[in-house]
Amino acid sequence: MAADMIFSRSMKNHAIHIICALAASLALVSGGPALAQPAGKLETLPLGQYRCSVPGSAAGQAWLPVEAMDFVIGNASSYTSTDGSGTYLATAKMVTFTRGPMKGVRLERRTKSILQKREADGELGRLRCVRSRSAG
Repeated sequence: MAADMIFSRSMKNHAIHIICALAASLALVSGGPALAQPAGKLETLPLGQYRCSVPGSAAGQAWLPVEAMDFVIGNASSYTSTDGSGTYLATAKMVTFTRGPMKGVRLERRTKSILQKREADGELGRLRCVRSRSAG
């Protein structure tokens, strides 16, 4: 009877390992959650208002505002924009908006107060967002 219990536990553990390996393989092949997870320790952005802009020209304004992309960082990894509110995930290098009107937007941290848009193709974009003041 004890031998049956050992064999049964061993088979269950083996089956669990196989199922986990298959699930991980499927996630990698499908581009699912395994690829979507942020790399690094989760952090939060400094609270405050972030104003977004793109480079201007030497003959005019140095930076051209893109007010539609402005947002305010609040508590608990939340943000508010002119179109509504949502949540984000942040690591030391990347900020990804996960819910709300900015879902899918990725910003790379350039400094503590400057973020630059990472385009869908992985290249850095022209848009940058600068923390202009703290919340309060």
